[in-house]
Amino acid sequence: MTSSIVTALLAGFGTGLSLIVAIGAQNAFVLRQGARRHAVLSVVAICAVSDAVLIALGVAGVGAVVTAWPAALTAVGLAGGAFLLGYGFLAARRAWRPDPAAALTAGGLEAGSARRAVLTCLAMTWLNPHVYLDTVLLLGSLASDRGDLRWPSARARPWPA
Repeated sequence: MTSSIVTALLAGFGTGLSLIVAIGAQNAFVLRQGARRHAVLSVVAICAVSDAVLIALGVAGVGAVVTAWPAALTAVGLAGGAFLLGYGFLAARRAWRPDPAAALTAGGLEAGSARRAVLTCLAMTWLNPHVYLDTVLLLGSLASDRGDLRWPSARARPWPA
């Protein structure tokens, strides 16, 4: 490997790593599913594939299209914000008024359905405004500055987002 490719890989890895240090809504959901040992493979697969698609879109230049049409970003932001507020409300309700029946199942961890976990994961991923800011716009714009090395830079992103 030439030094410029190594530099691009390290830049992409470092940028991606810096984005996952702060635990966001998607990461908190993935960690919760892992702790519950429920639908983990499905959740991880959805997140990994979604991140790969979103990063590829950003590197391919979709960020420029979204920037040219700010109404799209506003619509995604409003939908995502409404979803995150609703999810936050439900999490707060679970914390303040725990379900006594849940204490009797799986050591206090309610099982839920795999379908529900998959749908929640899809919503956490695709309705989350941060995913578009981080993966599509930020990583896409940083990768585009690398010219021909934009794809090696993008592939070095650690998962999850």
